[in-house]
Amino acid sequence: MKGFFITGTDTEIGKTFVTAALTRALSATGRRVAPIKSLAAGQEFVDGRWVNEDVATLLAAQNLGLSDTDVGPLQFREPCAPHIAAKLEGGTIDRDALLAAIRATAAKADIALVEGVGGFRVPLTDRWDTADLAVDLGLPVILVVGMRLGCINHALLTAEGIRARGLKLAAWVANTADPHQPHVADNLASLQTGLRAPCLGHIPRLTDPLAAPACLDISALLTEDA
Repeated sequence: MKGFFITGTDTEIGKTFVTAALTRALSATGRRVAPIKSLAAGQEFVDGRWVNEDVATLLAAQNLGLSDTDVGPLQFREPCAPHIAAKLEGGTIDRDALLAAIRATAAKADIALVEGVGGFRVPLTDRWDTADLAVDLGLPVILVVGMRLGCINHALLTAEGIRARGLKLAAWVANTADPHQPHVADNLASLQTGLRAPCLGHIPRLTDPLAAPACLDISALLTEDA
């Protein structure tokens, strides 16, 4: 596989938003990009079918003609931790099957952007979590930092966990989780020093998600992909 694993400092900090923006930005360079939401928990019944909002966002960002199942190979109804959602539906998460599905979608593209769920270490089974998933895929990691109070600590701990697993932190993105966060410039400077990886950009609070790619400088990713 060629591509990146997208993780975040927490849940609800914009991983899917950033993954969609990166999909569009990389696609604009002529590369065939497959965004993949590895696991998705939480669906709504819309127009006669069950839909996960994150999967729908990534599906709209790609131009390869991928299906809902390609982009979201494992989806659950209940909006909760994946291992709990799987239990509520009377099953467990099959490691080999999930990895095979992700790799099958990745094979349809030049670059795969595999988004995790929640933060870096979210349980999937009793003995397997999203950090293990990243290791199994062997992809360099892009960290989405939700810019809000506490983000420096969360980001540095996550970066430490990524490197402890033998993975490369390829880059990070600052995404505005709290538009009222004070001392943003100082926080960004501390993150740049502490994370020791290229920053692809700082995305403000946007009303139009299509504007997000313009906030990113993906040159570091193109070097990684070369």
